[in-house]
Amino acid sequence: MPAVKITDYIAAALFNKGVRQVFQLSGGMITHLLDSLHLQGRIEVVSVHHEQAAAFAADACGRMTGIPGVAMATSGPGATNLLTGIGSCYFDSSPAVFITGQVNRNEQKGDRKIRQLGFQETDIVAMAAPITKAAWKVETPEQVPDFLDRAFALALEGRPGPVLLDIPMDVQRSLLEVSPDRPIEPASAPQPFDLRGLRSALEAAQRPLLLVGGGIRASRCADVFRGVVEMLGVPVVHSLMAVDVLPFAHPLRVGMIGTYGNRWANLALSQSDFLLVLGSRLDVRQTGSRTDAFKAGRAIFHVDCEAGEINNRVAGCEAIVAGLAEFLPALCAEITKASPNRYAGWRREISELRDKWPDTAELNGTAGINPNCFLHQLSGTGRRVAAYVADVGQHQMWAAQSLEVGEKQRFMTSGGMGSMGFGLPAAIGAALSAPGQPVVLVAGDGGFQCNIQELQTIVRLKLPVKIVILNNLCHGMVRQFQESYFEGRYISTYWGYSAPDFAAVAAAYGIEGKTVTQPEQSAAAVDWLWADPEKPALLQVMIDVFANAYPKIAFGKPISEMEPLSQPIEMEST
Repeated sequence: MPAVKITDYIAAALFNKGVRQVFQLSGGMITHLLDSLHLQGRIEVVSVHHEQAAAFAADACGRMTGIPGVAMATSGPGATNLLTGIGSCYFDSSPAVFITGQVNRNEQKGDRKIRQLGFQETDIVAMAAPITKAAWKVETPEQVPDFLDRAFALALEGRPGPVLLDIPMDVQRSLLEVSPDRPIEPASAPQPFDLRGLRSALEAAQRPLLLVGGGIRASRCADVFRGVVEMLGVPVVHSLMAVDVLPFAHPLRVGMIGTYGNRWANLALSQSDFLLVLGSRLDVRQTGSRTDAFKAGRAIFHVDCEAGEINNRVAGCEAIVAGLAEFLPALCAEITKASPNRYAGWRREISELRDKWPDTAELNGTAGINPNCFLHQLSGTGRRVAAYVADVGQHQMWAAQSLEVGEKQRFMTSGGMGSMGFGLPAAIGAALSAPGQPVVLVAGDGGFQCNIQELQTIVRLKLPVKIVILNNLCHGMVRQFQESYFEGRYISTYWGYSAPDFAAVAAAYGIEGKTVTQPEQSAAAVDWLWADPEKPALLQVMIDVFANAYPKIAFGKPISEMEPLSQPIEMEST
């Protein structure tokens, strides 16, 4: 077998594992990798303008395709700039492999009592270890094939997540006798589990709900889940990370629950007598601070592939430790199909709650464009959109409350990390994962400025990303927090903050831009956005500075008591 250069091996192995894009910002310690990718010519090398953007794009690519997204960075600042995106992958269960270049082995400080020996030498493995499934420092060329195979397998195994490989420059240029197409170890057989207790509790329930989280998508089980839902006939509430698990118009879809959940969905959950939790961590953004009230009056069966997530915050749940790919077929085998009228009365009650508390009425009285109404307009057109991507802030909550996501469409946002700046790079990753299909980005003015430089990436790649900026001229979510707890002292959110005219910024990058300020202009503005589905465009939607994201759980009270009708009794800690 002829010897091959390590980076040539890596480039071929990545292609053989299904990778079609690698996101990166060039740097000295990855030049061998970039050269090998270029010479082989089978993987698109996507150059971004900040390594954080590369990480967020890889995150979205992994979510869209189910193949680990790949991002690369040079040593030192390049590697450390990946960390926020790596953490986002870790908390949101996105499969990804990150490859960082490192200085030559003879330039590493080792055990010397010094801070640094080689230029830009940085121990990225130690920094990344807490927010990866594994972070490995490659020490010899012979380790590369095994580490690379293990990295891709581990990124997908169990609860998906990121893996990091740190490869010294001299290892990258070494020669090794090895084939890039190595056999993959077969997965172990799933273990059986007892569902008789769950079946009995569900059969006794009058007001059951399924609560689904990001684990449905992370386990690639959305289609199977939809079949299970229709067999059971049980209404479904979802977390922020599962907006797209059921289509907006599905008759069993209730809505989003949690801190900024749809009011009717939170009320329905508070009235339920049975809850089957699938792939959701039940964190404070879903349950509110009153976990006792969340649990009271209902049996909760919690399914998760990680035992530590069950009975972590909400105590007294019946634990089922299982991957959803194994659990859902077992559930179908255990439980018989419900009669069409089994929960008709309960579904009617939920429908009445939705009619009484529509999302579009939460901001009645707010001046100008109602963001919930606008987002219904934006997404209710039936256009062929591959994904809706939301950045982080008030607009993220309005989007999750009101976007009408279709059957074949995805919704992606940064949940656990909650990082502003996620949206634009993630939209790039989503667009490259669904060639020929437009992607819609919903961003706020604050978060958009965190990675605004990636407009150039969209222009260079001619990506059909439709950008909608809900511009309230402030950091709205924190401003709302200051309104509640700091007597309206808006330091660094409204006071001492500014934003440009984003339509003018778009024009500077060569993207058509438009601004809308009045509700009666909204429909025409949406039509303008879609005038050419194949080209990027930016629509700036001006929102009142003091528009709040409502409803919102009144902190310290049960999930059913939401602002502005109920007021918090203690300060939020998150």
